Amino acid sequence: MLPPVNRRTALRLAASSLAASTFTLKAEGPGREPKWKTAVGLNGFQSGTRKYGKNYPIWEVLDFASRQGFEGVELVADWPSGGYPAADETDRIRALKRLYDLFGLRVFSIQLGADGAFDPSEAARKAWLHEFRDRARLAKAIGCDCLGVWPGGGLRGQTLDQAIDLLARTFREAGKIAGDLGLLVCFEIEPVFVFNTADHYLRILHGADHPALKGIYDPSHFDQMNGATGRPEELLQRVGVSSIGYVHFCDTDGTLRDGATSKHLACGDGKTDCAKGLSVLKQGGFRGWIMVDEWEVPDPYDACRKCKRAIDQAWQDS
Repeated sequence: MLPPVNRRTALRLAASSLAASTFTLKAEGPGREPKWKTAVGLNGFQSGTRKYGKNYPIWEVLDFASRQGFEGVELVADWPSGGYPAADETDRIRALKRLYDLFGLRVFSIQLGADGAFDPSEAARKAWLHEFRDRARLAKAIGCDCLGVWPGGGLRGQTLDQAIDLLARTFREAGKIAGDLGLLVCFEIEPVFVFNTADHYLRILHGADHPALKGIYDPSHFDQMNGATGRPEELLQRVGVSSIGYVHFCDTDGTLRDGATSKHLACGDGKTDCAKGLSVLKQGGFRGWIMVDEWEVPDPYDACRKCKRAIDQAWQDS
């Protein structure tokens, strides 16, 4: 349920949003190179609520994001409450979009599971694509640029090679659906997935072979796939900046959190050279969304501040 907003508050927030938009346009100006667009991930606040028992009211999170100069957010399906509306639930979509509009923020992406995308059953894969089509229409209605997909789940009796082939073929179809709507669909793999190496990442990406299907650059996951060397930008260069749809930005120390997924940390709290990865992105022509990924970080607000400073500084320096 949305918090009550009286007329005076709504007008003040709308005016602030307009002022922020005007400043961005002036800062970039006609003919000037567009800057990266920055966002906060609601997944960090979702995971903090679950893992640490903390409370993050959604209006508090959005007010923080707006005041810190972020332009957008990435949604997760089950936080702060309920699931995504269906694409034909226009009243729910209008209410959802209004909340973010009031804070001058744009929903740039929504997160989706993708275990059905490599299910051995053709019927299950078709069902996943059917749901994906509805989610893509929802993303378009909200004003997103992207959809993020995570292919977790087990092999279900097939070999890894068979699973990669099925996933790539299904992702190609997802790329067609997203591309027809002017969207990108971007995937991420993690240490806990059956797909968890640089080779898997590249085989999925090149096997799908669709211009609207791209990868997500997450330094913590790329570091794990690059041997936990503290140099995730090396794998970024192998993948190619042109193959990255958007970024989940964080630092990492090369370990796993609780033996599960890559440890996400605020910039400066880990062992990577955050500026180097950002420089590779800028020099490679990346001009899309960079979302601060505060997954299971004890203080997501602190991570957002530190990572936003690093992003802004890297843009000026590189």
